[in-house]
Amino acid sequence: MRVTRRIGVLVVCVAACGGSSTMQTGDDDTGSGRDDAGSGSDMIDAPAQSATCETKTAQPLDSDWTVTVGSASRLAKVHVPASYQPSKRTPLVINLHGRTSNASQQVWLSHMIPKSDAAGFIVMHPESMTSPTSWNSGGGCCDPAAQQNVDDAGFIRKLLDEAEAKLCIDTSRVYVTGLSNGGYLAHRIACDMADRVAAIGPVAGLLQGTCAPTKPMPVMLVHGTADTLVDYSWVPSTVNYWKAKNQCTTMATTFTNGAASCVTYGGCTAGADVVLCTITGGGHQWPGGETIPLLGTKSDDLIATDALWDFFVAHPRL
Repeated sequence: MRVTRRIGVLVVCVAACGGSSTMQTGDDDTGSGRDDAGSGSDMIDAPAQSATCETKTAQPLDSDWTVTVGSASRLAKVHVPASYQPSKRTPLVINLHGRTSNASQQVWLSHMIPKSDAAGFIVMHPESMTSPTSWNSGGGCCDPAAQQNVDDAGFIRKLLDEAEAKLCIDTSRVYVTGLSNGGYLAHRIACDMADRVAAIGPVAGLLQGTCAPTKPMPVMLVHGTADTLVDYSWVPSTVNYWKAKNQCTTMATTFTNGAASCVTYGGCTAGADVVLCTITGGGHQWPGGETIPLLGTKSDDLIATDALWDFFVAHPRL
């Protein structure tokens, strides 16, 4: 795994909430932004796909999309890199904000747009529809979206439909990441939409409720040991679930830098590795991104956005 370092800017934001559980519970936060590294050389040629992109046209670099799910209008911020060509299949990353946060804060917190520009992928930042903001990620997580039975998985599926209609998407390279409650929803999408998603990368987000993916799912988790909202002691059950589901047989430390270390569980069915990156002493934060006030230490020893993209590049959907 390659990680590039850079010092980010500190900006004051908002945060809130918490959680606990047996198969985990989710919760809470805010954010968005940091720049990165990486380049178009990270990209690999897409396999042949049946649909063509002949009818696709150029798109604005930044736009707000609205899709209808049931009777609700749902919103997402969409960024298309300047290198985008309507005739060339392009990967897509969906980046989900945490509870009480929003899409703009997740842009600021994670620095996913600069990474999108550098590496040449499209990025979507969906917006929750509840107040306070939350995602219904299964197993009772998280209110008020869970209580209201909001169809957030259906929202993401509708966004994927819209993306495939408007953009030249590489459907074998669709990835989902997110922070906290957004990370919980990333797990739910992996459980319910393995036919559409190649890999997921939750940050401070765990698997909640039942899960029955139709194929092995590559998963990279990033988590701080001093997270006071999503306790690190809940991490092993999520890791063990995906290791068992993917039938992984090996374990190796694949990255160390200061407080950050990553363990890769390999030898998995269809190459569906499971990676756990631990930030010793790290709080409820996006490593390498902007600092969320009052939620513990944010480390730059791992640049999560860079590391996640490297993992995604290595794991197209088979």
